[in-house]
Amino acid sequence: MRGATAVDTLATADAMQPKSSDAARITRPDLGLAARRELDELARQSLLREPRTLGAAGPRAEIEGRECLILASNDYLGLSTHSAVVTAAADAAGRYGAGAGASRLVTGNLPIHEELEAEIAALKGTEAAIVFSSGYAANLGLIPALLARGDVAVCDKLNHASLIDACRLSGARLRVYGHGDTTRLESILRAEASAGRLVVVTDGVFSMDGDVAPLPDVLTIAQAYGAWVVVDDAHGTGTLGRTGVGTVEHFGLDAAAFINMGTLSKAFGSQGGFVTGSTELIALLRNRARSFVYSTGLAPASAAAALAAIRLAREQPEIRQRLWRNVRLLRQKITPAGLLPVSTDSQITSLVIGGVEQALAFADELLRAGVFAPAIRPPTVPRGTSRVRISVTAAHTREDVEEAAAAICEAAESIKS
Repeated sequence: MRGATAVDTLATADAMQPKSSDAARITRPDLGLAARRELDELARQSLLREPRTLGAAGPRAEIEGRECLILASNDYLGLSTHSAVVTAAADAAGRYGAGAGASRLVTGNLPIHEELEAEIAALKGTEAAIVFSSGYAANLGLIPALLARGDVAVCDKLNHASLIDACRLSGARLRVYGHGDTTRLESILRAEASAGRLVVVTDGVFSMDGDVAPLPDVLTIAQAYGAWVVVDDAHGTGTLGRTGVGTVEHFGLDAAAFINMGTLSKAFGSQGGFVTGSTELIALLRNRARSFVYSTGLAPASAAAALAAIRLAREQPEIRQRLWRNVRLLRQKITPAGLLPVSTDSQITSLVIGGVEQALAFADELLRAGVFAPAIRPPTVPRGTSRVRISVTAAHTREDVEEAAAAICEAAESIKS
Protein backbone atom coordinates (compact mmCIF):
# COMPACT_ATOMS: atom_id res chain seq x y z
CA MET A 1 0.00 0.00 0.00
CA ARG A 2 1.49 3.34 -1.08
CA GLY A 3 2.43 5.42 1.94
CA ALA A 4 2.21 2.60 4.51
CA THR A 5 4.04 3.40 7.73
CA ALA A 6 6.77 1.30 9.30
CA VAL A 7 4.30 0.18 11.99
CA ASP A 8 1.70 -0.83 9.37
CA THR A 9 4.28 -2.91 7.50
CA LEU A 10 5.55 -4.58 10.66
CA ALA A 11 2.04 -5.44 11.79
CA THR A 12 1.22 -7.01 8.43
CA ALA A 13 4.44 -9.04 8.46
CA ASP A 14 3.78 -10.19 12.04
CA ALA A 15 0.33 -11.43 11.12
CA MET A 16 1.83 -13.66 8.44
CA GLN A 17 4.25 -15.44 10.80
CA PRO A 18 3.56 -19.11 11.66
CA LYS A 19 2.09 -19.90 15.08
CA SER A 20 4.54 -21.13 17.73
CA SER A 21 3.17 -24.68 17.48
CA ASP A 22 3.83 -24.68 13.72
CA ALA A 23 7.32 -23.23 14.15
CA ALA A 24 8.31 -25.95 16.60
CA ARG A 25 7.83 -28.60 13.87
CA ILE A 26 10.03 -26.80 11.29
CA THR A 27 13.53 -28.24 10.87
CA ARG A 28 16.06 -25.69 9.70
CA PRO A 29 19.58 -26.33 8.43
CA ASP A 30 22.59 -25.06 10.37
CA LEU A 31 23.37 -21.55 9.11
CA GLY A 32 27.11 -22.10 8.91
CA LEU A 33 26.66 -25.34 6.96
CA ALA A 34 24.15 -23.76 4.56
CA ALA A 35 26.48 -20.82 3.94
CA ARG A 36 29.47 -23.14 3.41
CA ARG A 37 27.58 -25.15 0.78
CA GLU A 38 26.73 -22.00 -1.15
CA LEU A 39 30.30 -20.73 -0.91
CA ASP A 40 31.67 -24.07 -2.10
CA GLU A 41 29.36 -23.96 -5.11
CA LEU A 42 30.49 -20.44 -5.96
CA ALA A 43 34.11 -21.58 -5.69
CA ARG A 44 33.42 -24.57 -7.94
CA GLN A 45 32.18 -22.18 -10.63
CA SER A 46 35.11 -19.77 -10.10
CA LEU A 47 32.58 -17.17 -8.95
CA LEU A 48 33.70 -16.76 -5.34
CA ARG A 49 34.87 -13.21 -4.72
CA GLU A 50 37.05 -11.70 -1.99
CA PRO A 51 37.87 -8.00 -1.73
CA ARG A 52 41.52 -7.00 -2.15
CA THR A 53 42.91 -4.41 0.23
CA LEU A 54 44.34 -1.29 -1.40
CA GLY A 55 46.74 0.96 0.45
CA ALA A 56 44.84 4.12 -0.55
CA ALA A 57 42.50 5.62 -3.11
CA GLY A 58 44.03 7.15 -6.21
CA PRO A 59 45.47 6.31 -9.63
CA ARG A 60 48.12 4.11 -8.01
CA ALA A 61 47.92 2.10 -4.81
CA GLU A 62 49.77 -0.62 -2.98
CA ILE A 63 48.29 -4.10 -3.35
CA GLU A 64 49.89 -6.99 -1.45
CA GLY A 65 53.09 -5.03 -0.97
CA ARG A 66 53.42 -3.84 -4.56
CA GLU A 67 52.51 -0.54 -6.18
CA CYS A 68 49.94 -1.00 -8.94
CA LEU A 69 48.16 1.14 -11.47
CA ILE A 70 44.46 1.20 -10.55
CA LEU A 71 42.21 0.78 -13.60
CA ALA A 72 38.99 -0.30 -11.91
CA SER A 73 37.93 2.81 -9.98
CA ASN A 74 34.79 4.86 -10.58
CA ASP A 75 36.64 7.96 -9.33
CA TYR A 76 36.47 9.21 -12.92
CA LEU A 77 37.60 12.78 -12.32
CA GLY A 78 40.20 11.77 -9.75
CA LEU A 79 38.64 14.06 -7.16
CA SER A 80 38.62 11.70 -4.18
CA THR A 81 42.21 12.67 -3.44
CA HIS A 82 42.12 16.29 -4.65
CA SER A 83 43.50 18.55 -1.92
CA ALA A 84 40.47 20.89 -1.97
CA VAL A 85 38.07 17.96 -1.57
CA VAL A 86 40.07 16.34 1.24
CA THR A 87 40.41 19.68 3.04
CA ALA A 88 36.67 20.32 2.78
CA ALA A 89 35.95 16.91 4.31
CA ALA A 90 38.37 17.49 7.18
CA ASP A 91 37.02 20.97 7.89
CA ALA A 92 33.43 19.70 7.96
CA ALA A 93 34.32 16.90 10.35
CA GLY A 94 35.95 19.43 12.63
CA ARG A 95 32.98 21.77 12.48
CA TYR A 96 30.03 19.35 12.58
CA GLY A 97 31.49 16.12 13.97
CA ALA A 98 31.99 12.69 12.45
CA GLY A 99 28.32 11.92 11.87
CA ALA A 100 24.96 13.64 11.48
CA GLY A 101 23.63 11.92 14.60
CA ALA A 102 20.10 11.12 13.44
CA SER A 103 17.67 11.11 10.57
CA ARG A 104 17.48 14.46 8.84
CA LEU A 105 13.83 14.67 9.90
CA VAL A 106 14.92 14.58 13.54
CA THR A 107 18.23 16.30 14.41
CA GLY A 108 20.42 15.21 11.51
CA ASN A 109 19.67 18.04 9.05
CA LEU A 110 22.79 20.24 8.82
CA PRO A 111 23.52 23.37 6.77
CA ILE A 112 26.05 21.41 4.71
CA HIS A 113 23.28 19.03 3.55
CA GLU A 114 21.10 21.88 2.34
CA GLU A 115 24.03 23.61 0.65
CA LEU A 116 24.92 20.38 -1.14
CA GLU A 117 21.33 19.82 -2.30
CA ALA A 118 21.12 23.35 -3.67
CA GLU A 119 24.38 22.81 -5.58
CA ILE A 120 23.16 19.50 -7.04
CA ALA A 121 19.88 21.09 -8.16
CA ALA A 122 21.83 23.91 -9.82
CA LEU A 123 24.11 21.39 -11.54
CA LYS A 124 21.19 19.37 -12.88
CA GLY A 125 19.04 22.37 -13.74
CA THR A 126 16.09 21.30 -11.57
CA GLU A 127 14.02 22.95 -8.87
CA ALA A 128 15.27 20.82 -6.00
CA ALA A 129 17.34 17.82 -4.92
CA ILE A 130 17.49 15.36 -2.04
CA VAL A 131 20.59 13.53 -0.79
CA PHE A 132 20.70 9.92 0.43
CA SER A 133 23.42 7.90 2.15
CA SER A 134 24.26 6.01 -1.06
CA GLY A 135 23.12 5.61 -4.65
CA TYR A 136 21.58 2.25 -3.76
CA ALA A 137 19.62 3.90 -0.95
CA ALA A 138 18.46 6.65 -3.32
CA ASN A 139 16.91 4.11 -5.68
CA LEU A 140 15.41 2.05 -2.85
CA GLY A 141 13.78 5.22 -1.53
CA LEU A 142 12.72 6.76 -4.83
CA ILE A 143 10.90 4.00 -6.69
CA PRO A 144 8.77 2.58 -3.84
CA ALA A 145 7.74 6.18 -3.08
CA LEU A 146 6.37 6.46 -6.63
CA LEU A 147 4.92 3.00 -7.20
CA ALA A 148 2.77 0.47 -5.39
CA ARG A 149 0.58 -2.54 -6.13
CA GLY A 150 -1.48 -1.87 -9.26
CA ASP A 151 1.28 0.23 -10.86
CA VAL A 152 3.86 -0.91 -13.40
CA ALA A 153 7.62 -0.42 -13.57
CA VAL A 154 9.22 -1.01 -16.97
CA CYS A 155 12.97 -1.70 -16.82
CA ASP A 156 15.80 -2.13 -19.27
CA LYS A 157 17.20 -5.67 -18.94
CA LEU A 158 20.68 -4.40 -17.99
CA ASN A 159 19.61 -1.91 -15.33
CA HIS A 160 21.66 -1.73 -12.15
CA ALA A 161 20.72 -4.19 -9.40
CA SER A 162 19.52 -1.36 -7.15
CA LEU A 163 16.88 -0.37 -9.72
CA ILE A 164 15.62 -3.93 -10.07
CA ASP A 165 15.54 -4.39 -6.30
CA ALA A 166 13.72 -1.08 -5.85
CA CYS A 167 11.06 -2.03 -8.40
CA ARG A 168 10.49 -5.38 -6.72
CA LEU A 169 10.32 -3.73 -3.31
CA SER A 170 7.66 -1.30 -4.50
CA GLY A 171 5.09 -4.04 -5.09
CA ALA A 172 4.44 -2.79 -8.62
CA ARG A 173 4.36 -5.23 -11.52
CA LEU A 174 7.83 -5.40 -13.05
CA ARG A 175 8.10 -5.60 -16.84
CA VAL A 176 11.48 -5.91 -18.55
CA TYR A 177 12.43 -4.99 -22.12
CA GLY A 178 15.54 -6.13 -23.98
CA HIS A 179 18.53 -3.89 -23.59
CA GLY A 180 17.91 -0.65 -25.48
CA ASP A 181 14.94 -2.21 -27.31
CA THR A 182 12.57 0.75 -27.58
CA THR A 183 10.20 -1.19 -29.86
CA ARG A 184 9.64 -3.68 -27.06
CA LEU A 185 9.37 -0.83 -24.55
CA GLU A 186 6.52 0.68 -26.54
CA SER A 187 4.81 -2.69 -26.83
CA ILE A 188 4.88 -3.12 -23.04
CA LEU A 189 3.58 0.40 -22.38
CA ARG A 190 0.76 -0.14 -24.86
CA ALA A 191 -0.22 -3.40 -23.13
CA GLU A 192 -0.07 -1.76 -19.67
CA ALA A 193 -1.93 1.42 -20.62
CA SER A 194 -4.73 0.69 -18.15
CA ALA A 195 -2.38 0.30 -15.17
CA GLY A 196 -2.30 2.83 -12.35
CA ARG A 197 1.05 4.59 -12.62
CA LEU A 198 3.54 3.76 -15.36
CA VAL A 199 7.24 4.42 -14.79
CA VAL A 200 10.04 3.66 -17.23
CA VAL A 201 13.29 3.02 -15.37
CA THR A 202 16.69 3.06 -17.08
CA ASP A 203 20.34 3.63 -16.43
CA GLY A 204 21.78 6.65 -18.23
CA VAL A 205 25.15 4.95 -18.72
CA PHE A 206 25.15 1.17 -18.31
CA SER A 207 28.02 0.48 -15.96
CA MET A 208 29.23 -2.85 -17.31
CA ASP A 209 28.97 -2.18 -21.06
CA GLY A 210 29.60 1.56 -20.97
CA ASP A 211 26.87 2.33 -23.50
CA VAL A 212 24.33 5.13 -23.15
CA ALA A 213 20.55 4.64 -23.01
CA PRO A 214 18.59 5.91 -26.04
CA LEU A 215 16.96 8.59 -23.89
CA PRO A 216 15.36 10.66 -26.68
CA ASP A 217 13.40 7.64 -27.93
CA VAL A 218 12.65 6.43 -24.40
CA LEU A 219 11.24 9.84 -23.47
CA THR A 220 9.13 10.18 -26.63
CA ILE A 221 7.58 6.73 -26.14
CA ALA A 222 7.02 7.21 -22.42
CA GLN A 223 5.28 10.55 -22.90
CA ALA A 224 2.95 9.03 -25.50
CA TYR A 225 1.63 6.68 -22.80
CA GLY A 226 1.72 9.08 -19.86
CA ALA A 227 4.66 7.29 -18.21
CA TRP A 228 7.26 8.96 -16.04
CA VAL A 229 10.95 8.32 -16.75
CA VAL A 230 13.51 7.62 -14.03
CA VAL A 231 17.15 7.88 -15.15
CA ASP A 232 19.90 6.47 -12.94
CA ASP A 233 22.80 8.65 -14.08
CA ALA A 234 25.38 7.35 -11.63
CA HIS A 235 28.01 6.91 -14.34
CA GLY A 236 27.02 9.86 -16.54
CA THR A 237 26.95 12.63 -13.94
CA GLY A 238 30.19 14.59 -14.06
CA THR A 239 31.47 12.94 -17.23
CA LEU A 240 28.93 13.27 -20.06
CA GLY A 241 27.36 16.31 -21.69
CA ARG A 242 28.77 19.63 -22.85
CA THR A 243 29.37 20.77 -19.27
CA GLY A 244 29.45 17.39 -17.52
CA VAL A 245 25.87 17.49 -16.26
CA GLY A 246 25.20 13.96 -17.48
CA THR A 247 23.28 11.85 -19.96
CA VAL A 248 20.27 14.16 -20.22
CA GLU A 249 22.54 17.06 -21.19
CA HIS A 250 24.48 14.74 -23.53
CA PHE A 251 21.30 14.44 -25.62
CA GLY A 252 20.25 18.07 -25.19
CA LEU A 253 17.04 17.08 -23.41
CA ASP A 254 15.01 19.01 -20.83
CA ALA A 255 15.95 18.03 -17.27
CA ALA A 256 12.37 18.68 -16.14
CA ALA A 257 11.17 15.78 -18.31
CA PHE A 258 13.01 13.24 -16.11
CA ILE A 259 13.30 12.05 -12.55
CA ASN A 260 17.08 12.04 -12.31
CA MET A 261 19.05 9.99 -9.83
CA GLY A 262 22.81 10.08 -9.40
CA THR A 263 25.66 9.38 -7.03
CA LEU A 264 28.31 11.39 -5.24
CA SER A 265 30.69 8.43 -5.07
CA LYS A 266 31.87 8.25 -8.69
CA ALA A 267 32.87 11.36 -10.63
CA PHE A 268 32.61 13.41 -7.43
CA GLY A 269 34.81 11.07 -5.41
CA SER A 270 32.83 11.13 -2.15
CA GLN A 271 29.87 9.14 -0.83
CA GLY A 272 26.10 9.34 -1.19
CA GLY A 273 23.33 9.45 -3.74
CA PHE A 274 20.73 11.97 -4.82
CA VAL A 275 17.49 12.52 -6.70
CA THR A 276 16.61 15.74 -8.53
CA GLY A 277 13.27 16.99 -9.77
CA SER A 278 10.41 19.34 -8.99
CA THR A 279 9.92 20.93 -5.59
CA GLU A 280 6.84 18.76 -5.09
CA LEU A 281 8.65 15.51 -5.93
CA ILE A 282 11.48 16.23 -3.52
CA ALA A 283 9.03 17.16 -0.76
CA LEU A 284 7.25 13.85 -1.36
CA LEU A 285 10.50 11.91 -1.10
CA ARG A 286 11.36 13.60 2.18
CA ASN A 287 8.13 12.17 3.52
CA ARG A 288 7.80 8.86 1.65
CA ALA A 289 11.30 7.62 0.77
CA ARG A 290 11.92 5.16 3.59
CA SER A 291 15.69 5.03 3.05
CA PHE A 292 15.75 8.80 3.70
CA VAL A 293 13.20 8.97 6.51
CA TYR A 294 14.67 6.07 8.50
CA SER A 295 18.40 6.65 7.90
CA THR A 296 20.93 8.90 9.60
CA GLY A 297 21.85 11.87 7.44
CA LEU A 298 24.91 11.72 5.22
CA ALA A 299 28.13 12.22 7.18
CA PRO A 300 29.11 15.91 7.14
CA ALA A 301 32.58 15.12 5.78
CA SER A 302 31.09 13.23 2.83
CA ALA A 303 28.61 16.04 2.13
CA ALA A 304 31.32 18.69 2.22
CA ALA A 305 33.66 16.63 0.04
CA ALA A 306 30.91 16.14 -2.55
CA LEU A 307 30.07 19.85 -2.51
CA ALA A 308 33.71 20.80 -3.07
CA ALA A 309 34.05 18.23 -5.85
CA ILE A 310 30.95 19.43 -7.71
CA ARG A 311 32.18 23.00 -7.58
CA LEU A 312 35.62 21.98 -8.83
CA ALA A 313 34.10 20.01 -11.71
CA ARG A 314 31.89 22.94 -12.70
CA GLU A 315 34.63 25.58 -12.38
CA GLN A 316 37.45 23.56 -13.97
CA PRO A 317 36.20 21.80 -17.13
CA GLU A 318 39.81 20.88 -17.93
CA ILE A 319 39.51 18.10 -15.34
CA ARG A 320 36.81 16.38 -17.42
CA GLN A 321 38.74 17.12 -20.61
CA ARG A 322 41.78 15.39 -19.13
CA LEU A 323 39.65 12.32 -18.41
CA TRP A 324 38.53 12.14 -22.02
CA ARG A 325 42.07 12.63 -23.34
CA ASN A 326 43.15 9.64 -21.28
CA VAL A 327 40.18 7.55 -22.46
CA ARG A 328 40.91 8.31 -26.11
CA LEU A 329 44.62 7.58 -25.67
CA LEU A 330 43.97 4.20 -24.05
CA ARG A 331 41.60 3.12 -26.81
CA GLN A 332 43.99 4.35 -29.49
CA LYS A 333 46.78 2.22 -27.97
CA ILE A 334 44.81 -1.02 -27.53
CA THR A 335 42.77 -1.03 -30.75
CA PRO A 336 45.65 -2.27 -32.97
CA ALA A 337 45.78 -5.39 -30.77
CA GLY A 338 42.17 -6.15 -31.69
CA LEU A 339 40.84 -5.07 -28.30
CA LEU A 340 37.55 -3.35 -29.00
CA PRO A 341 35.33 -2.08 -26.17
CA VAL A 342 31.66 -3.02 -26.05
CA SER A 343 30.86 0.66 -26.49
CA THR A 344 32.70 3.96 -26.85
CA ASP A 345 29.72 6.04 -25.69
CA SER A 346 31.16 6.75 -22.25
CA GLN A 347 34.41 6.78 -20.31
CA ILE A 348 34.03 3.06 -19.49
CA THR A 349 36.16 0.72 -21.60
CA SER A 350 34.63 -2.74 -21.24
CA LEU A 351 36.59 -5.59 -22.84
CA VAL A 352 34.60 -8.82 -23.07
CA ILE A 353 36.89 -11.85 -22.71
CA GLY A 354 34.27 -14.61 -22.67
CA GLY A 355 34.49 -17.42 -20.13
CA VAL A 356 35.07 -16.93 -16.42
CA GLU A 357 38.45 -18.70 -16.39
CA GLN A 358 39.70 -16.67 -19.36
CA ALA A 359 38.71 -13.40 -17.73
CA LEU A 360 40.39 -14.40 -14.47
CA ALA A 361 43.54 -15.32 -16.36
CA PHE A 362 43.50 -11.94 -18.15
CA ALA A 363 43.14 -10.08 -14.86
CA ASP A 364 45.94 -12.15 -13.29
CA GLU A 365 48.26 -11.28 -16.19
CA LEU A 366 47.47 -7.60 -15.67
CA LEU A 367 48.20 -7.84 -11.96
CA ARG A 368 51.54 -9.53 -12.66
CA ALA A 369 52.34 -6.49 -14.81
CA GLY A 370 51.39 -4.16 -11.96
CA VAL A 371 47.95 -3.20 -13.26
CA PHE A 372 44.80 -3.83 -11.21
CA ALA A 373 41.58 -4.42 -13.15
CA PRO A 374 39.75 -7.42 -11.69
CA ALA A 375 37.61 -9.76 -13.77
CA ILE A 376 33.90 -8.99 -13.87
CA ARG A 377 31.94 -12.24 -13.70
CA PRO A 378 28.35 -13.50 -13.39
CA PRO A 379 25.99 -12.56 -11.86
CA THR A 380 27.24 -9.01 -12.48
CA VAL A 381 27.34 -9.75 -16.23
CA PRO A 382 25.60 -12.49 -18.26
CA ARG A 383 27.28 -15.87 -18.59
CA GLY A 384 29.73 -16.04 -21.45
CA THR A 385 30.50 -12.31 -21.24
CA SER A 386 33.01 -12.15 -18.38
CA ARG A 387 35.27 -9.19 -18.90
CA VAL A 388 37.70 -6.63 -17.59
CA ARG A 389 36.20 -3.20 -17.16
CA ILE A 390 38.84 -0.53 -17.61
CA SER A 391 38.47 2.93 -16.09
CA VAL A 392 41.26 5.40 -16.60
CA THR A 393 40.69 8.63 -14.71
CA ALA A 394 41.61 12.28 -14.96
CA ALA A 395 44.27 11.63 -12.30
CA HIS A 396 46.25 9.23 -14.50
CA THR A 397 49.21 10.67 -16.39
CA ARG A 398 49.96 10.00 -20.05
CA GLU A 399 52.73 7.65 -18.90
CA ASP A 400 50.24 5.78 -16.70
CA VAL A 401 47.87 5.28 -19.62
CA GLU A 402 50.63 4.10 -21.95
CA GLU A 403 51.88 1.66 -19.32
CA ALA A 404 48.34 0.36 -18.80
CA ALA A 405 47.74 -0.05 -22.53
CA ALA A 406 50.95 -2.02 -22.98
CA ALA A 407 50.01 -4.34 -20.11
CA ILE A 408 46.51 -4.86 -21.54
CA CYS A 409 47.89 -5.77 -24.98
CA GLU A 410 50.41 -8.17 -23.45
CA ALA A 411 47.75 -9.83 -21.30
CA ALA A 412 45.53 -10.33 -24.34
CA GLU A 413 48.40 -11.96 -26.23
CA SER A 414 49.30 -14.12 -23.23
CA ILE A 415 45.89 -15.72 -22.82
CA LYS A 416 45.79 -16.57 -26.55
CA SER A 417 48.85 -18.80 -26.25
